[in-house]
Amino acid sequence: MAQLVSQRSIDFMGKRQLALVLSAILAVMSLGSLIVQGLSLGLDFTGGTLVEVGYPASVDLAEVRNQLAEAGYEDAAVQHFGTTQDILIRVPPDPDLSSAALSDNILQALSAGAGAEPELRRVEFVGPQVGKELTEKGGLALLFALFGILIYIAWRFEYRFALGAIAALVHDVIITLGFFSLTRLEFDLTVLAALLAVIGYSLNDTIVVYDRIRENFRRLRRGEPAEIINTSITQTLSRTLLTSGTTLLVLISLAVLGGEIIRNFAIALIFGVVVGTYSSIYVASAFLLLFKVKREDLLLPEKEVADAERL
Repeated sequence: MAQLVSQRSIDFMGKRQLALVLSAILAVMSLGSLIVQGLSLGLDFTGGTLVEVGYPASVDLAEVRNQLAEAGYEDAAVQHFGTTQDILIRVPPDPDLSSAALSDNILQALSAGAGAEPELRRVEFVGPQVGKELTEKGGLALLFALFGILIYIAWRFEYRFALGAIAALVHDVIITLGFFSLTRLEFDLTVLAALLAVIGYSLNDTIVVYDRIRENFRRLRRGEPAEIINTSITQTLSRTLLTSGTTLLVLISLAVLGGEIIRNFAIALIFGVVVGTYSSIYVASAFLLLFKVKREDLLLPEKEVADAERL
């Protein structure tokens, strides 16, 4: 497969207009969803109490929700946790009740209406202030990561490469957040960690492609910038496909077999790896053409060339 890919140059940049239109549509849809309905924030960000209970047999979620609603917990979020016998319940914070009293009330409500006695497994409380601080620090972490990347790539390559890489990373973050907003999957701290990992993965892919583009701009004497970028992407394509493919195999295994705790983390990474691989080709590289990067911008200074030849 690698040999087949390296034998000819694939015209990636010939489809860049279509790809940029697709990216723009996805970004607008994502931003629209984020503005209209936002994210389904988890307990880490909203604050509240998490109660895990186990049943000796499978239990229907609708029945559990009805029992909690009758006890006054209409806003409780109920979901299976690992198996159909385990239930995870999230309720908003109640200033008049401690976590212990709240969990006792929930257990009594479930016991009153259940054929089988539920067992209390876990109770966790996160205060609203902690959730607010986590939201602010999470946002700052993303901004600092993007700013540091901008400086690093501008120093290592050229400022237009840095702008292209940042455009690709912002594209990845917005579309991944939009995916979580549209699907209403819970956004918690593990998903935020996955988002930072997606930034690192996408950046790594982009730098590999950029390295080859810079090398080919200096080495190849003929060819338009689009042709040189096509050649560079084609030369790195086998590495990109193998890396992304093996990573996705691991992440899909985690999503299917890893349990509820890391499922959203794995889903965020799966989506982010696919989007990041796409953006390193069709966003980061296409932006170099929009910024009119040419061979003269990347040639080494004469003194460095002379020093290299003497060595």
